[in-house]
Amino acid sequence: MTTKRPIIVLELPEKLVLERAHFLFHEVGEFLKTDRPRLIFDFSEVAQVDSAGVEALLNCMEEAMKRNGDLKLASIPPGPAAVLELTKVDGLFEIFDDVSDAVESFRQFPVHAVREAHQLWSEDPLQGIERAAS
Repeated sequence: MTTKRPIIVLELPEKLVLERAHFLFHEVGEFLKTDRPRLIFDFSEVAQVDSAGVEALLNCMEEAMKRNGDLKLASIPPGPAAVLELTKVDGLFEIFDDVSDAVESFRQFPVHAVREAHQLWSEDPLQGIERAAS
């Protein structure tokens, strides 16, 4: 029997700054406590992000990963995108132009997983089996 886990899309506030960032982690906490959470943060209304906002994003990602889940970002305007790039956290998240692309990405087999598996098998098939099992 298979069950489909929901994909949760959360619209972030206009300002993801110190005063609001503390609440973000608590607001999404219930979604992060599920097994293999699949979250998308919709940045379409976000105009400002500070270091506390970045930290809240990282905390959410960490909690999702602890439970074999994932957190993806979508619709990031230029200002907040620049902050994520300057803090070098943009490389830690999968970022999509819009929410529908982010939702669709959860329904597809990740291309990087295919490449990694192929590389492991082409190097040494027995070693690939050992790595895949661990």
